[in-house]
Amino acid sequence: MTTTLEHQNDALMAVDDLVSAAQGGDRSAFGELANRFEGMVYAQALRRLGDHSEAQELTQEVLLKAFEKLYQLKVPAAFGGWLRSITVRMSINRQVRRPPTIATEPQILAATCVDLQTPVEVSLQRERVHEVRSGLRRLGKLDRTTLEAFYVRGQSLAEMSQSFSAPIGTIKRRLHVARKRLARELETSQAV
Repeated sequence: MTTTLEHQNDALMAVDDLVSAAQGGDRSAFGELANRFEGMVYAQALRRLGDHSEAQELTQEVLLKAFEKLYQLKVPAAFGGWLRSITVRMSINRQVRRPPTIATEPQILAATCVDLQTPVEVSLQRERVHEVRSGLRRLGKLDRTTLEAFYVRGQSLAEMSQSFSAPIGTIKRRLHVARKRLARELETSQAV
């Protein structure tokens, strides 16, 4: 009964209180910190590594490293940022040390690669790309930059919100409107 009560108390504790308790040797406090921040660590790892299983593995390594080095954290309230910096650093290290995806001779690789697209499909795809780019050029600047930020540069809604200095809801609306305008532009160009 006391462990359930302790766990409920951990869930109500502020991050800096949990960090202080964990630094004092309370493993359940660190467990609560790990539960709270595991999603953030995983998201950062996935964004940097681009692979689900590697991100999961790195998440566990980051949390273990944080547990081992927790005594070094001087400002308990800064735990989230400290954990994020560990995640970024370990992600970069993993990327740098990652072996090449395919270690083979270029001639062997070229001989085993099969192009499944027919010349007609390739030509049609190029034509669609050209039409979309032309349609983008005909859009207003705000529509064009919104679509390019999301689809070309791959920015998240949160990143776009910061770069456009607008709320996420506004960014969603802009994307919706810009997609509709682009669709109209593409319909117009096909009709001509």
